[in-house]
This record gives sequence, structure tokens and C-alpha cells, in this order.
Amino acid sequence: MSLVSVDEIRAAAARLAGVAVRTPLVPVPGADPRLLVKPESLQPTGSFKLRGAYAAISALPVHVRARGVVAHSSGNHAQAVAYAAALLGVPATVVVPDNAPPVKLGPVARLGARIVTTRPSLAARVAATEELVRRHGYSLIPPFDDRAVIAGQGTIGLEIAADCPDADLVVVPVGGGGLISGISAASRALCPGARVIGVEPELAADARDSFRSGQRVAWSAEDTQRTIADALRVEQIGSLPLRHILSHVDDIVTVTEDEIREAVRRIAAQAHLVAEPGGAVAVAACLLREHDLPAARTRVAVLSGGNIDPALLAGILTGRRAGQAGGAGGGSSGTRGEGAGGPAPA
Repeated sequence: MSLVSVDEIRAAAARLAGVAVRTPLVPVPGADPRLLVKPESLQPTGSFKLRGAYAAISALPVHVRARGVVAHSSGNHAQAVAYAAALLGVPATVVVPDNAPPVKLGPVARLGARIVTTRPSLAARVAATEELVRRHGYSLIPPFDDRAVIAGQGTIGLEIAADCPDADLVVVPVGGGGLISGISAASRALCPGARVIGVEPELAADARDSFRSGQRVAWSAEDTQRTIADALRVEQIGSLPLRHILSHVDDIVTVTEDEIREAVRRIAAQAHLVAEPGGAVAVAACLLREHDLPAARTRVAVLSGGNIDPALLAGILTGRRAGQAGGAGGGSSGTRGEGAGGPAPA
């Protein structure tokens, strides 16, 4: 199967017109070299996932949509599918882990989607989703391993290329790999001189390991559940995303739990934006791991989401550790996890 093309991304952008917000590039005052933040937290669903979900559902034939769609997700993709399906008048069911943050699931219920909970591992979510497809004939809207979804996420890359053609470094959070796949495909086509770097938590570094080995490496669910970045507790990146990463991405680096928290604080204080922990990792790398990144004059960091529990945000802003367990995003800080085996989240 070929990689997603810039023409596919442009077609997705046409379908997303009037649905997804064309997010601005927000400068971080005092950052040297220059740092611009692309705040996908400003999307109606609070994360970039709306782009891929709507692009995929809207591409389905009308008679296929009518049977309904199903998705599995750790929270943000579920909300995006529910929102996109509601706009298109499509019945939606979402399969989520039983520790998904309530702040991400409340909107799913309000949008009218049916919620099915399962154990917090990708294997459990996939099994439940496949059973729903078999039983009801729903169309699956994958969280990341799908070319229509990747094309939708790639519209972020189109906007970066148009708004900041002189950007020479684009830094992107990595969970299942759909976001960086789409952005890197657009960047390679439109800004071939820009370097693309992925960022993930040290406690869920399967993409880094996969990039280095050239094949998909899985971490255990027990290992990835330790990170505060619930949106990035992915046990294994997708097959199609890995092909994009190996072709288009220059490196994948990691950040610690304390660096993620510090980035959430600094994004709020300096850029006046709300970031969830998983959404903040690219900014964390730019502010706190500059030595791990290529030299650049103008950097763009994607802030991928802002769906954070208010109590968790308050705790991070004030330096408290309370309220960070379970679905809100608990985890130990600053230690590198070593994991292998087990399947994949999103």
C-alpha cells in the first residue's frame, strides 16, 4: 500500500472546510529560537482527532454511513467520532477503556453516541470493536491506522506549510502515529527542508523503539499506563503509521513526566493555552529537551489536545500531585520504562 499523498490530504481539507477550526500559530514569548505552537486544543472537540474522524466518516458512501460507525479510543478519538457522526447524522458507538478520563467521555454521551467500556488495553478494545462490527455491520473508524484518518490529520501540515513556510523544525506528539504520519506527509511535499521530530513520554516509548529498530515494537499495557499522558498510552504504533515514520520522520525523542507537567504549566502561563499532558509533549521537548532536537531558526510544536480534568490541571499548575491517579492520568515521574510484548491504545 502506498503512503498517503498530499493530494489525499488536500481532498480531506476540502471535506473539513467549515468543520475543523483552522488553528493559528501562537508564539511562545521569550523562546529562543523562535517557537510557534499550533493549538489543536481549540478544535470543537478539544483535540486534533476531529480532523481524522470527520475526514474518514465523510468519505464513506451514504448507504454505508447509514448502518452506523464504531471506533475504539482512549478518549479524544471517541469524542471526535461522536461529534463528526452527529454532524453527519450517523449512528455512532465508541469502545473505550474503563479508566478513560470522564472529561473526555462526558461530551461523547451528550453527543448521543453509545459507549461500550472494556479493559485498558488495545487488544481488549480491538476485540470489542470487531465483535460490534460483526454483529451490527458498523463501519470501523480507526484511531490512527487508516489512510483517510491520516489524511485528515495531515491537514495540520497543510496549514503549517501555508502559515509558516520558513519553519525548519516541526515537532509532533506521537501516540498511535496517525498525527505525525499526516503532518510529515504534508511537510515532505510542501516544505521538504523542514525536519519532522516525534515526541512521546519516556514511560510509553514504543514509537521511539519502533523507529530505531525499523519494525513495530510493543510495550505492555501495564508499562504505558504509568504515564500521566493518557492520550499517549499507546502500546504499539500502527503499521501504516510506521511506514510513514520510517519514510518521512527524522527522529523520535522522549520527555519525562516532570517535563510534561512543566510544559503544561508553561503553556498556560506563557502561551495562555490549556494543554492536556499528552498534548503538551512536543512543547515540552522544545522548551526542556532542546539538546535532543536539531538546530532550527523557527520551530513549530503541535499542541495536540486540551481535554484535561480541571482538578488535574489545577494540581499541575500549583505543583500538587493529588488527583493524578487512574483515568485522570496517574503515573510515576522521571523514570524510563522498559517494556516489550503485548499489543497496542489511542
